[in-house]
Amino acid sequence: MAVSSHLIIKVDQHDIKITNPNKLLWQEMGITKSMYLEKLTVLFPYLLARCNNRLLTTIRYPHGVHSKFFYQKNAPEPLPSFVTTAWEESIHYVVLDQLATLLWLGNLACIEFHPSLHFVGEHLPCEWIIDLDPSLPEEPRIMEAAWNVGQVLNSLGIQSIPKTSGATGVQIIVPIQYGITFDELRSLGHFIAQYTVQKYPQLFTIERLKKHRGDLIYFDYLQHYKGKTLASAYTPRANEAACVSTPLTWEEVAQNPRPSDYHLLNIEERLQQKGDLIATVAPQDLKSIIAQLGKIKG
Repeated sequence: MAVSSHLIIKVDQHDIKITNPNKLLWQEMGITKSMYLEKLTVLFPYLLARCNNRLLTTIRYPHGVHSKFFYQKNAPEPLPSFVTTAWEESIHYVVLDQLATLLWLGNLACIEFHPSLHFVGEHLPCEWIIDLDPSLPEEPRIMEAAWNVGQVLNSLGIQSIPKTSGATGVQIIVPIQYGITFDELRSLGHFIAQYTVQKYPQLFTIERLKKHRGDLIYFDYLQHYKGKTLASAYTPRANEAACVSTPLTWEEVAQNPRPSDYHLLNIEERLQQKGDLIATVAPQDLKSIIAQLGKIKG
């Protein structure tokens, strides 16, 4: 008797066909597609808070994280009737607004979730993210770098939350009050990046070309711009450790954890203990700082 290679799950009255549920997606961690979908169910409320009402780009690994992958901007076909979409610049994006959509994407082996930095139909940023990108394959100073950037922001009266990228870097999230432009944030980011490089010249650089950075950590203030994306907080990542991009407390950063400490097999326990750390920081009013910066430049 033939064994079925798929199953049907019902989510909020929607039937979702799950193909090859026993396929290994993360071989080293022993995580199958069915296990992955279970973890996505746990992650859903947190991913929703970061991706809802945004244009979603995913990275798909149909045969596991060591196989060929591709970026998916246009909504995959066939498209279930329950999936919400939005058009922008001739691209038909998925909008993640319900669990059924997330599990449908998970079945397609969408491993990484990269939302737009603005809301659907809008042109202003909905948050601010500074990306700290190591030049070395393994960078033991990355948490030190994050801590230093956090201190610089704090000295300006800006509260922030660090998160592991899920790969080798760290990103600093600043929830913002709506109304600031991408260009204003880029100008502020450039100012802070220059100051940070001057203060810690043995640690940071704003050199864009990796071959010219040596072992310095790239303070990337340019990636945060309309039309670009960054890995969402709480997204899984396609590396052998099955890392999850995880928000941290600044006290944890001071303890110098490794990004690989946070992964799909322990993320549920952490979320039960910590909740959504990003939600603990109120939207920051950056208008006065940007105005002061304008006077300095003027």
